[in-house]
Amino acid sequence: MNLGQMRLRSSPSRVNLRWFHWRFHSFLSPISVILGHRIGRVLHGVGSYSLFMAKGLGASRESLRHLPIIFRQMVQLGVNSTPVVIMASVFAGVVFTLQTAYQLENSFLPPDTIGAVVVPTLILEMAALTPGLVLASRIGASIAAELGTMKVTEQVDALEAMGLNSIAYLVIPRILAGIVMFPCMYVASAMISIAGGAIGGEVMGYLSVESFILGAKTWFVPFDAFFGLSKSLVFGFLITSIACWKGLTTSGGADGVGKATTEAVVIACVNILIADYIMAEVIL
Repeated sequence: MNLGQMRLRSSPSRVNLRWFHWRFHSFLSPISVILGHRIGRVLHGVGSYSLFMAKGLGASRESLRHLPIIFRQMVQLGVNSTPVVIMASVFAGVVFTLQTAYQLENSFLPPDTIGAVVVPTLILEMAALTPGLVLASRIGASIAAELGTMKVTEQVDALEAMGLNSIAYLVIPRILAGIVMFPCMYVASAMISIAGGAIGGEVMGYLSVESFILGAKTWFVPFDAFFGLSKSLVFGFLITSIACWKGLTTSGGADGVGKATTEAVVIACVNILIADYIMAEVIL
C-alpha cells in the first residue's frame, strides 16, 4: 500500500474528527458565554452589596440619631407582619405533626415520639425558615419597592441635598428593626407552631396534647432554641439589607422598580437557604 492510498483511507476519519470538533465547540461556545455572563453578574452583585454594607457600617453611628424612625420600622416590619407569621406557623406545625404521625402510624414507637420528633424540628428549622421565607416576600418586596420608588423619583437625592445621609436615614433603621424584630417573631412562631401541632394531633386523633408535650420535654435541648434564634438574627439582617441594597440601586423608572423588587425577594430567599445550610454545617 503506497502513501497516497494510506492518506485516502485516513481522510474520512480526519474529516469526521474535524466535524465533531467543530460541533463540540459550536455547542459549548454559547454555554460558556452565558455562564461567564452569569458569573460576572454574580460577582458584580457581591461586590456592589459589599461596598453598600461598608457604607452602612460607616453610617451606623449617625443612624442612632433617628431613633423614632427605628421604632417606626420595628412596628412596620414586626408588629404588622404578625398575622402572616401566625398563619404560616400554625399550618407549618399542624402539617408537620400530621405527616410525622402518618410516617410513624404503623411503627411500634409510642405516640409521644411524635412530639419528640416534631418539636426539635420546629425549633431548629421551621420556626426560623418558614417566617423567613414568608417575610422575605412581604418585607423584602415592601422595602425594595419603597426605596426604589424614592430613588427613581429623586427623593433620595433630595435628602442628600438637605444634608442627610441617605444610608443612615433610610437603610440602617430598617436593618436594625429587622435584627431586633426577627428573633421576636421566631419566638412567636415557635410557640404557635408547637401549639398548632399539639392541637392538630389531638383533633385528628393521633395523640393527645399531654403525650405531645411529654415527648417534647423528653428530647428538648436548650441549644436548639439558641441555634434557631441565631438563625433568625441572620435571616433578619439578610432580608432587610438585601432589600435596601436593591432599592437604593434601582434605575430605569417604574420598570426598574418592579425588577428590583423581584430581584430583592429572589436573592433574599436564595441567601436565606444558603445561610441556613452554612450555619447548620458549621454550628451543629
